[in-house]
Amino acid sequence: MKSKINIKAIIKLLRPKQWIKNSFVLAAIIFSGNFTKTGVFAKNIAVMLMFCIASSCVYILNDIIDVEKDRCHPKKKFRPIASGDVSVTLAVILGISLMVIVIIGTYKINPIALVIIVAYLILNILYSFKLKHIIIIDVMVITLGFVLRIECGSVVTDVSLSPWLILCTILLSLFLALNKRKSEIIELDSKSASHRKILEEYSVDLIDRMLNLVTPSILISYCLYTFSSVQSRSMMLTIPFIIYGIFRYEYLMTKNNAGGKPEDIFFKDKPFLINIVLWGLSILSIIYLTK
Repeated sequence: MKSKINIKAIIKLLRPKQWIKNSFVLAAIIFSGNFTKTGVFAKNIAVMLMFCIASSCVYILNDIIDVEKDRCHPKKKFRPIASGDVSVTLAVILGISLMVIVIIGTYKINPIALVIIVAYLILNILYSFKLKHIIIIDVMVITLGFVLRIECGSVVTDVSLSPWLILCTILLSLFLALNKRKSEIIELDSKSASHRKILEEYSVDLIDRMLNLVTPSILISYCLYTFSSVQSRSMMLTIPFIIYGIFRYEYLMTKNNAGGKPEDIFFKDKPFLINIVLWGLSILSIIYLTK
């Protein structure tokens, strides 16, 4: 074990690449047309930052619990705790300190938002110790985490999101979680169960059947959202971006088994990134320039 504090390893332990998931907090302010309101925008950014810190607390806890299993994994053995770059003691101190920051910081922003983030932390603590070992429940817990993110954004923005948009979030997070499980099974092959016991309960065929239900449901839900939105005719123009995004993700999953690290797809695959940017610009243009 290394005695010096390795700042680079600590940053890696926090997994900043995965903070992109917390951008779901901004869904409410963007789709409600309040993105240009400076005060509300500042609160949303602050809450998103709190979610980033809270999610890092969860990653630290997971790495502490799974340290021995990670050391047997071909890639996860290089994680800071598993490799010895960060000691368990330092990780515990860091996790507790960050949790205190989250609680105090979120309370000052919005007390109700604090309740949601505490619920997110409790949910993920239960997930780390028990729920991740229960088939289907494990991916549903991940989905609930995304719902809590957008609900937190709704609270600080003081708006209600379309039920269809919430359903899109649920289905999209299920899509990502199932593809992640599928990627782990393919990557680890016969050793998958020894690394993550829940993978013994899944199979590529079972996950494909689940995805056959979830994938078209994402598109249908998004279409229904665009049909029911105020700018329905214009919003329908964004549907092709969703179709391309789903197809591109599935292509990368099939060709490169990329579903294990969805953040890499978002940051490294140029066609996917360009599609997301164009979709985002289209949404902003339709909502804010057609008022």
